[in-house]
Amino acid sequence: MNRVVGSHDIVFITLDTLRYDVAQRLFEAGELPVLGPHLPAGGWERRHSPASFTYAAHHAFFAGFLPTPDSQGPHPRLFATQFERSTSTSAHTCMFEQESVPAGLAQRGYRTICIGGVGFFNKKTSLGCVLPGMFEESHWTPHMGVDHRHSTERQVALALARLRADARRVFLFINIAAIHLPNRAYLPGCRADNIDSHAAALRYVDGALAPLLAACGARAPTFAIVCSDHGCAYGEDGYRGHRLAHETVWNVPYAHFFLDSTSPRPS
Repeated sequence: MNRVVGSHDIVFITLDTLRYDVAQRLFEAGELPVLGPHLPAGGWERRHSPASFTYAAHHAFFAGFLPTPDSQGPHPRLFATQFERSTSTSAHTCMFEQESVPAGLAQRGYRTICIGGVGFFNKKTSLGCVLPGMFEESHWTPHMGVDHRHSTERQVALALARLRADARRVFLFINIAAIHLPNRAYLPGCRADNIDSHAAALRYVDGALAPLLAACGARAPTFAIVCSDHGCAYGEDGYRGHRLAHETVWNVPYAHFFLDSTSPRPS
């Protein structure tokens, strides 16, 4: 990462509430024509989230604690903010003295941009300002939130406009809200959120991300991180939702890859 930082744009996309098993099933079925070509041959990497809900998970992410591989570590991290006796950094970890990854990248000359999705990014309250406040600029409207059927398209359109507005290196973060409950609108005839509407929401998000990935690769060499912050239970073992300790919540899909003019393009 020490060679990436400074030479590449960095795009970090969290697919809020996406389960690993659903993401991997759609990959194996060939139903992710946009993200799929950028994933390894085996598909998504299964990792463990550092937290079971959005606020806590993103606090960890922005300190460099991305989802952890589901095997015994320690696993060196891509980014880290300095603290004593860290066991998950290596010579390849990009270290920052600043309190967060966005602040560290800003110190390295990046324009840091947050495009929010779920309520923890809506800036309506003091709590809703904490995560967006880590960035130089942040954006949220109700049309980018969980209650709007075309939220990802709105987020992508704004991201494209912000990328065109500044020639500097960019750290672009987007919290995708569409997969979060309620997601039944993505499955015609569905009256209650379920595992199938969860999958339908991911299909929608995959298609909506196409212009963004293409634009990033055309703008500059780009390092992309795409993952979930936590999953969601739909009745497994009697559990529903998240902010609970169940494998459907803790297991999340993760991938990172490079985007440039030679990157795979969906057919």
